[in-house]
Amino acid sequence: MAKDFSVEGWRVTVAGAARSGLAAAELLVSRGAAVTLSEMRDTFADATRMERIGVRLELGGHRAETFRASDLVVLSPGVSVDQPAVAEARAAGVPVVPEIELASRWLRGRIVAITGTKGKSTTTTLTARMLRASGIAARPGGNIGEPLSAQVGSSTPDTVHVVEVSSFQLESADTFHPWIAALLNLSADHLDRHPGFEAYARAKARIFACQTAEDWMVLNADDPASVRLASGAKARRRWFGFGAVADGVTVAGGRIVEREGGRETPLLPVAAVQVPGRHTLSDVLAAAAVSRLAGASIPGVAEAAAAFRGIEHAMELAGEADGVRFVNDSKATTIEAARWAIESVEPPLALIMGGRHKAGDFGDLAGALRGRARAIVAIGEAAPVILERLGDVAPAAVAHSMRDAVRRAFEAVRPGGTVLLAPACASFDMFADFADRGRRFKEEVAQLVADAASRG
Repeated sequence: MAKDFSVEGWRVTVAGAARSGLAAAELLVSRGAAVTLSEMRDTFADATRMERIGVRLELGGHRAETFRASDLVVLSPGVSVDQPAVAEARAAGVPVVPEIELASRWLRGRIVAITGTKGKSTTTTLTARMLRASGIAARPGGNIGEPLSAQVGSSTPDTVHVVEVSSFQLESADTFHPWIAALLNLSADHLDRHPGFEAYARAKARIFACQTAEDWMVLNADDPASVRLASGAKARRRWFGFGAVADGVTVAGGRIVEREGGRETPLLPVAAVQVPGRHTLSDVLAAAAVSRLAGASIPGVAEAAAAFRGIEHAMELAGEADGVRFVNDSKATTIEAARWAIESVEPPLALIMGGRHKAGDFGDLAGALRGRARAIVAIGEAAPVILERLGDVAPAAVAHSMRDAVRRAFEAVRPGGTVLLAPACASFDMFADFADRGRRFKEEVAQLVADAASRG
């Protein structure tokens, strides 16, 4: 619920001019703050609009003196709390909050927050759709789609804000208070930003920090690491998973079912879920558990799950040529996520992987690839390490562009099989982000499909 919080007359610095930062700056101006938007780049697309509404711009770097002189600093997800200007502000006693926390202080509706190493976007999207199909005013956003700050103006007591939150957004959160908080799974990720797995896990655990015994947490019964992380939290527990789930959502007799108080209620047939992969089915279970707590009806859950065809860049069918299917899982930025993708597609497959290595051992993919992969095409900075760790599992080669990678993979697997983009790495060495990488993959697939069609 909305809190009695005012920034009228405050000097507020917003760090980072991406989607969340722009939305936060706009919100703060509307609430009477004197806003400085600090950005490392020399320019950005919305600079003129920001100046027009009264935002002062500081471009080309974060200036410590500006941050220290602020009454409040608001961080976009891309700006670390360890950034020198931010660290100096904190040392000087300036409050530093993530954009989601700023927005949450003014929301009138309840917050459903979803985090985890893999599956956040799918679960957030599905949860919102299940609620909407049940007649509930659900607004997805946060780390995907609409920033939470952009939802404040239209938030009502009946709104349910379904928010995807990352470790970056949670690491500096102090008052962020979800009514329902879901932790889907936990494995090593973002160790290029967090100093170690323990720090990454602590950031994830912030999702539960402000919850009370009146709130809910939704946990994966199949993921011991996330269960351990939530062990000290105060909220009531609801479970999802494939194992022995007595109170929550699971699979039994070919159906997704809800168990509560010794009763078992069918929600929908497993066969109604159209997106392949056990990990996607796990996300459906999580979304069903979360949405049912938030008031979704059984018909609403079933309708949304059966109609779901996935999200862009997550096990997305990108095209087909000469009997070869192309699957875009550019969101698979960790080794564990890549393993799930590999196990979800029909062999034989040619795997395109690589980029900026974040954490883990590529050799952990050997078991999933052996006997299933006809080829591994490595791209980006991690390519030499991939060849070293996986070169004995399947024929492996380096491609220096997405076009080269797609065509090498296609030739290796045709006349039937799957070309899978599951990078197991960050994208920033070659692409703007995972979405840019996925779009480039789809563009090259479309061109290859067109070329194949022209040959008759």
